[in-house]
Amino acid sequence: MSHPSPWDALEPLALDTAPLPEYGSGSLADLLPTLAAGLSVPGMTPTIAELTPADRVCVFLVDGLGWEQLRAHPDEAPFLNSLLASSRGGTGRPLTAGYPATTATSLGSVGTGLPPGAHGLPGYTVRDPATGQLMNQLRWQPWTPPHAWQPYPTVFELADRAGVHAAQVSSPHFQNTPLTKVALSGGTFLGRLSGEDRMDVAAEQLAAGDRSLVYTYYAELDGAGHRYGVGSDTWRGQLMYVDRLAQRLAEQLPPRSALYVTADHGMVDIPFDEDHRIDFDADWELRAGVSLLGGEGRARHVYAVPGAQNDVLTCWREVLGDRFWIASRDEAIDAGWFGPHVDERVYARIGDVVAAAHDDVVITASEREPKESLMVGNHGSMTPAEQLVPLLEVRS
Repeated sequence: MSHPSPWDALEPLALDTAPLPEYGSGSLADLLPTLAAGLSVPGMTPTIAELTPADRVCVFLVDGLGWEQLRAHPDEAPFLNSLLASSRGGTGRPLTAGYPATTATSLGSVGTGLPPGAHGLPGYTVRDPATGQLMNQLRWQPWTPPHAWQPYPTVFELADRAGVHAAQVSSPHFQNTPLTKVALSGGTFLGRLSGEDRMDVAAEQLAAGDRSLVYTYYAELDGAGHRYGVGSDTWRGQLMYVDRLAQRLAEQLPPRSALYVTADHGMVDIPFDEDHRIDFDADWELRAGVSLLGGEGRARHVYAVPGAQNDVLTCWREVLGDRFWIASRDEAIDAGWFGPHVDERVYARIGDVVAAAHDDVVITASEREPKESLMVGNHGSMTPAEQLVPLLEVRS
């Protein structure tokens, strides 16, 4: 029997092996429509079958709180871990974030109740077809008219129109950002600096209406993961704090309430060596025929110079195909990575080539993205560590 040579070309990963988000039944885009349907908001469909209605609903989104990371740290988060078995309506199952598993995309999915192919925030940075420039959808740079970029109403806006008391409680910094306007606006925004104040005000807002839909948010766990890694002392300290915040809010729920603790993505620590970090700016093969590099290290949008799309796709598959799922734009769309449908205005925002990490590896860009290239914790792809997020429930 012959054995393959170690120098033989490795087969690229088959695209049908990528674990697709559960669009339409168990993704972040399904959460608020399900909850709003329970509040009798017109046009909302309850697609997460395991959830039962409540008159007052609060979503506490913890940036970067992946389901796998939470389960791996029961000592730091005893309260949240005590809810795991009863999560998602007693099934003990998580939700999926959606692709890519990154904050701008996930917040767009949460707030609009639409998958990325519809709301149109399909990555950390994507090309604006109107200008040819990369658009950072988290920082909204360069500035782009928000409601031309994302024209759909948010679930909060629809709930407010239906007479539901809708409120967001977050850092004052986020009140007037374009991302908040296109993803989370509607009803009342209340800015509070401390986590404790946010929990207290969220509970007050729940009690402020007979039917209430309240959202609150905490970002610092994600920042600790990016800077120091998941499981670092700093990250574990933040997780302990998040656990106390969630318990504080749960203990203040007014009658007929349901609290859901969830997240926008998980995270993967990537070692600092050449095997795990591929520097696009130092790799002439990967740069050949590429006009713009978008997305982020584990979820890249690659934009080719005109006429070079097929060559770029072939090269990226040959170089990276055993560690990344590498798809053309149409292949990624047809496979359902961005949801069951991609709006026409969104189509050209997606890369000519889309690269989603399978292994513990990132494509950095040391010159174009010096800060991002130094991050310990990374996310974006479809692996369980990034894609699975909790849906922890407390009812009163």
